[in-house]
Amino acid sequence: MTDRTAPVTARELSAVTAGDAAPPGTRNTAVLLVFTAVTNLADGVTKVALPLLAAQVSSAPSQVAAVSLTLTLPWLLIALHVGVLVDRFDRRRLLWIADGLRLAAVAALLQLTATGALSITVLCAAGTVLGVAEVIALTSAAALVPAVVPPAGRERANAWITGAETVCNEFAGPFAGGLLLAAGTGFALGATWFSYLAASLVLLLLTGSFRARLPGPVTPGARETVGHQIVTGLRHLWGHPLLRTMSLILTVLCASWGAWLALMPLYATESMGLTPRGYGTLLSALGVGGLVGALAVTRLNRLLGRRRVMGADLAGTFAMMAVPALTGAPWAVAAAAFAGGMGGTLWAVNARTIGQRLVPDHLLGRYNAVTRLFSWGAMPVGSGLVGLLAQWLGPRPAFLVFAALVALAVPAFLRNLTPGALSAASGPDA
Repeated sequence: MTDRTAPVTARELSAVTAGDAAPPGTRNTAVLLVFTAVTNLADGVTKVALPLLAAQVSSAPSQVAAVSLTLTLPWLLIALHVGVLVDRFDRRRLLWIADGLRLAAVAALLQLTATGALSITVLCAAGTVLGVAEVIALTSAAALVPAVVPPAGRERANAWITGAETVCNEFAGPFAGGLLLAAGTGFALGATWFSYLAASLVLLLLTGSFRARLPGPVTPGARETVGHQIVTGLRHLWGHPLLRTMSLILTVLCASWGAWLALMPLYATESMGLTPRGYGTLLSALGVGGLVGALAVTRLNRLLGRRRVMGADLAGTFAMMAVPALTGAPWAVAAAAFAGGMGGTLWAVNARTIGQRLVPDHLLGRYNAVTRLFSWGAMPVGSGLVGLLAQWLGPRPAFLVFAALVALAVPAFLRNLTPGALSAASGPDA
């Protein structure tokens, strides 16, 4: 939380009043939910469309993979700098900038597709722009929640927004992308362009203040350098035992998710004997679990407490990795995937709510950027590591190694995510 004893300007005081006076469940939550759902749905379509377009242009696997890489590489390269940007500037304006980049990239792809001038270089450039826009949009949107949603409504807002991100980006978006591409590349890209435009217009309905609230008046010429601000954000995260432990555990969990998603296609088709349709059904268990988690998290927090609910993610991710190591029964692997998907959403919602309470508003951009860097950056690491392990030891031992890594995170969870620490971090909205 910001330092309540520090002096604040009249503008900052009015911003605090405007942000906290809104009742729970106002249109701000609905606006952010619609924006998140529409943009993540469109992002999911582009994640399918760009690699397929690359496959039409080139038959070289390395070039197709390079196009896919451009969509996620910005998280590793610029996430920390975007965090500083989010803490310095109007966050709604940054969302508009992100959508402007998306509209320009998709419009260029439409034009070049129509003229037959697509190339791997063009697709890599478009993928990079879309990847940068995603970093800006997700970091800015996460930092906006505390400013436009009052404390009593944040858990519910985080639940719906997290559910929308998971379902639309990872599952509904790619599925819709396949259907749209079947109707034609131009149709798919056109629908994506209009989705980004509609999301930008929805942001006009947001009310409140969209700049970071500073702990005191800013002295002219006293602004820190970008590098110093990045270090400040990292130091704040690392200096807080609860936030540091959550981030490190999240790194292990996301590396395990990356390993599961990378190895499961081969394991499901060769060892489990599933058809592509059967694998799609198996994969959907993750999305269904995530949606159930988003719907149930508030009630589960009240019934079981945050600690048990967050611990369910460790149990679910452990099951995701351990079950395929023990059996190839499709129903068992699907059930474990459901548990992992549900646990992932339960963790994400609670971690965001806790972070929004513990991290000062003027550091939220950097905090969100660092946690995304740890989580999304760990997924390709897990993917690469499980590939090597599967090559050396086989798929089942590879799954077992990651199950052991998740188990090793349990002592840190029990030691630092205590009921007292979580209760203090949750505050009156628990």
